[in-house]
Amino acid sequence: MKKILFAAAAALAITSCSNDLSSLNGNVKAPESVPAGALFANATMGFYDYAAVQDVNQNNLRLWSQHWTQTTYVDESNFDLDNRDVNGATFWRMYGTVVRDCEEARTALADVVASTEAIAAAEGAIEVMEVMAFSFLVDLFGDVPYTEALSETNTPVYDDDAAIYSDLLARLDAAAMNLSGTSAFGSSDIIYGGDAASWKMAAHSLMLRLAIRMIDADPTNAQMYGEKAIAGGVFASSADDMRLFYSSAPPHTHPMWETLVQSGRTDYIASNTLGDVMNANNDPRRAAFFKNLDSVGNVTAAPHGLQSDYYQFSQPGSALEDPTWSHAAINYVEVEFLMAHAAVAGWAGAGDAATHYNAGITASMEEWLGAGVDASGYLAQAGVAFDASTAAAQIGTEKWIAMYSNASEAYNTVRQYDLTMNVADLAQTVTPNRYSYPLDEISLNLTNVNAAKAKFGNDDTFAKVFWDM
Repeated sequence: MKKILFAAAAALAITSCSNDLSSLNGNVKAPESVPAGALFANATMGFYDYAAVQDVNQNNLRLWSQHWTQTTYVDESNFDLDNRDVNGATFWRMYGTVVRDCEEARTALADVVASTEAIAAAEGAIEVMEVMAFSFLVDLFGDVPYTEALSETNTPVYDDDAAIYSDLLARLDAAAMNLSGTSAFGSSDIIYGGDAASWKMAAHSLMLRLAIRMIDADPTNAQMYGEKAIAGGVFASSADDMRLFYSSAPPHTHPMWETLVQSGRTDYIASNTLGDVMNANNDPRRAAFFKNLDSVGNVTAAPHGLQSDYYQFSQPGSALEDPTWSHAAINYVEVEFLMAHAAVAGWAGAGDAATHYNAGITASMEEWLGAGVDASGYLAQAGVAFDASTAAAQIGTEKWIAMYSNASEAYNTVRQYDLTMNVADLAQTVTPNRYSYPLDEISLNLTNVNAAKAKFGNDDTFAKVFWDM
């Protein structure tokens, strides 16, 4: 290689009057700068691809929420994180792709020629995506790098999870104020096409999620931000969802198509934890969530974490095999359950709890079974019909079911509402309460990781993040 380089330099010296060879040191295939819109699109895609997928090497939250279990290789259904470095993959995707590209997009906005309002709206959208990524990490791990996450240090401190949440809520509040008009990202905004009003609703909807999440840990601030979110305007219909629509051909197909179809594998079946609840309530979504039901339309579900024959049990439904299937980071269905909880808590502007609860279930039915579906029979059942005396358990259970396509939120719901999970066959435990810290972090940032581990019982996965009370 050196001979080739020297020969090229000699040829250049003969044919040029200049002896400046610095251009030979550049990588002509790598761009010197990336446009802000492209960086934001990559951050967005990075988050959605990770949040939407079930992959043993990446995101196993469908197994941790006990919606699905595995067939032959059941380590992940028994909550093993380290064997495939799932916790490390989560750190890498959120920090190495989503947060990094959001920050680089913010810097690159300095080169964008647009109105002050359009730049401010773009910065607001960046804030929403970055808050989404940080809250994803806090919800899984507890304390994580935050104030030094983007600094030059290779050993960032781990910030307190409650303090991070407090700052994330303040950031959403400030971002919402800047979201008006059309953002400078335009078509590079692959969620809302630059529509700042939609991003503003997303900011308030995410604010409501975080406020409800911490309602037991910090009821005063939870109510303050929750009421701000409601007054500012949250999602009012499924048309408002913070949703990404995938394409029919690789590489932009839905990640679950890759898992369930392209891979040709038969790894996942219904967990009896979800199947038993849906069967007990004659849930009409069973035929959409799963295929290969029994003769009376029940889910045939396997004991969670037990090695099982793929063909003897119900498998993930056909909708999930569609390469164009979409994913919502937060949607109207979830917001209605959040509003139901806010109403039970008596927050201003929340309205009637039963109305929101019924609307959330109905919207979920329409999402899976089509617009105009009649949900009244399901809603009238004893065990489903809203009862103020058991409101928390009902909201939690129905939200957990409705979050079937948003596994991280299903897992968060399990913990917040103390839903009953089954004991996994090999682990002989119910689902843990948090992820342990990645092995790479322990190797490279030991002092700061040890401080965080100590807070959580020496990194005990059954210790709880701050809001899980």
